[in-house]
Order: sequence, then C-alpha cells, then structure tokens
Amino acid sequence: MHQGSPERPWVFAHRGSSYRHAEHTLDAYLLAIEEGADGLECDVRLTRDGHLVCLHDSRIDRTSDGRGRVSVQTLAELDRFDFGSWRTDLPESPDGLITDRKLADDRWRGRVLTLDRLLSLAVDAGRPMRLLIETKHPTRYGAAVETALITLLRRYGLHRPDADQPVHVTMMSFSATAVRRVRQLAPGLPTVMLIDVWSVPSRIGWLPPGSSIGGPGVSLLRASPEIVERLHRRGFPVYVWTVNEPDEIDLVVKLKVNGIISDRPAFVIERLRERGLRD
Repeated sequence: MHQGSPERPWVFAHRGSSYRHAEHTLDAYLLAIEEGADGLECDVRLTRDGHLVCLHDSRIDRTSDGRGRVSVQTLAELDRFDFGSWRTDLPESPDGLITDRKLADDRWRGRVLTLDRLLSLAVDAGRPMRLLIETKHPTRYGAAVETALITLLRRYGLHRPDADQPVHVTMMSFSATAVRRVRQLAPGLPTVMLIDVWSVPSRIGWLPPGSSIGGPGVSLLRASPEIVERLHRRGFPVYVWTVNEPDEIDLVVKLKVNGIISDRPAFVIERLRERGLRD
C-alpha cells in the first residue's frame, strides 16, 4: 500500500488542527479536513466500559474541566465534562472573524470524542482520508486496547487496506508489543513504530517485528538526521512527529520523509506548496 512519498509527503493533523482548536475535538478534526490535511492523527484510550476515546493523557485533568483517570471512568461519566470550550479558536486571518463555522452535529461540541465517531467523520469526509491511530501504553487494560481497536475497525471494514475504501487506517505505538499484537490481529494493517530514543536497532535502520513504518520525533532527527536514510534503505517509509515550525518543515523535506504529522496542517501544506511539493 502507498505510504506517501518524498515528492509529495502526506500531511497528518496531529490530534486534529490542534494549533487552532482544542486537541482531539470534533472541531479540530473538521477544520483539519477543511484545511486539506491528507490524514488525521489521534491517540486512543479505553474507558472502564470498553469504549475507545480520543485522548492523549491517562488523566483528563489537562484537557477538560474534570479530573481523574480515563481508565476508571465510563463513557457516560466522561461525557459530563467539557473537553473543548476551554480553548478559544483564534483565526489565522481577520477574515476568520466574520465567518461562523458550525459543527456538522452541534451535539458533539465540547464532548469527549469516541474513535467510533471519528471514524464516521473520516468516512463521510467526501474524499480519501488516512487515519493514524496511536494506542497509548502502559495501560491497565493491556492487550484489550488493541483488541478493541481491531474489533471496531472490522465493523467499518477498515482492518485491512482496500483500494475501494475512502479511508485507510494505520496503527501507531511506542510499544513494540502493541505493534506486534496488531500485526497478529490484523496482518494487513500498516503499523508505525514510534521512536523517541536513538536505540541500537533504529541506529542501523532496523525496526521490531510487525513494524511497517518508522516514526521518529523531529527532535531525534535534529540530533541524528541519518535515521531517515537508514530506514529508507531498509524499505521503511518514515512519518515524523510533531512538525510545527518552518525550520522543522525544511529539515524533514530535506530528509525526504514520507509523512509529516503536525498541529498546523494548513501551515505545513502552504510551506510545501511554496517548495513545489503541493498543487
């Protein structure tokens, strides 16, 4: 399956267009689609009653008006909290002040976003859409997170690449065990091994079994830019996170990465357009 190219690297909206909207909210993802992002990125955690929700932290304190761990609360309990209105959207130009963007469904404003709802949004985007889903570890639920993920993807028919599907899903994790687990549950599903430490295996361009894409952080590439060429030489595409600043964009373009994960998808796309890497 095609995974982006150095000539036209894919741009993924990190937790949605999270530079302008509260992360992991429907507003953030709707804006990312409007801005032309090739794909959406999200983190998922499992609630006490088995729902996958789009949240990065193990606790909800930072991103809502509630407190406590995600894993000990039900979806209904999480639904009581406000995950969005604490962050005011600031338009990038004065023109944005005279527009009134509405959610496709205002019932979701400020609510915790389920992966089920995000998948529905991607399917209904009206154009090809790629979705990067990161499972967070360690977690009290262990393998249950990946099992729940593949079960949900099967419901949508997205557990394996299909050229006829408008949505293509890739799983990501910092956990080699989680990546290997997904490879066993859904052999055809692409996986990203996220890398934030320059380990001996990644130093020589090797990734753990089950990995199909390398996912180094941009700070790692600043220190050791050769990792991209080494991974490419081993046949691994490279997706880089989290690329937000002009010099970071210039670096990853120079290194010929396949995918760019950013809080600012519109900004990255415009920078690529200036370099002739975007229509």
